[in-house]
Amino acid sequence: MTALTEERRAKFRQDAADLKLDTGAAKGDGPARIGGLVLMIGGAVAAFVVYFASLTQADLRNIASYQILATALLIVAILGAALFLAGAIARVLRLWLLRQLYESQAHTEQIAAALTGR
Repeated sequence: MTALTEERRAKFRQDAADLKLDTGAAKGDGPARIGGLVLMIGGAVAAFVVYFASLTQADLRNIASYQILATALLIVAILGAALFLAGAIARVLRLWLLRQLYESQAHTEQIAAALTGR
C-alpha cells in the first residue's frame, strides 16, 4: 500500500476515535465466519468422501442412501458458505456505515462553518 493510503487510514481511525465511535466487530461476526468456514469445508469434504464410498457399493439402495447423504452434506456446505458470506458482508457494511457517519459529520461541520462565516 502507498503512504497516502496509510495516512488516510490512520486519519480515519483517529477521527473515529475522536468521535468515540466503536470500530470493532460485533460479537457474532467472528464466530459466524469461523463456523461458516468450518461448515463449508467440512460439508464439502464429507460429501466427497460419502460419494466415493457410494461408488464401492453394489446394491442400488445403498448407493441411493449414500448419494442422499452426500447431497445433504453439500447443503450443509452451502449453508456454511452463506453464513461465512453474511459475516463478511456485515463487517464491510459496518465499516461503510462508520465511514458514512464520519463523512456526514464532516459535511455538517463544513456547512455550519460556512453559515457562521456569513
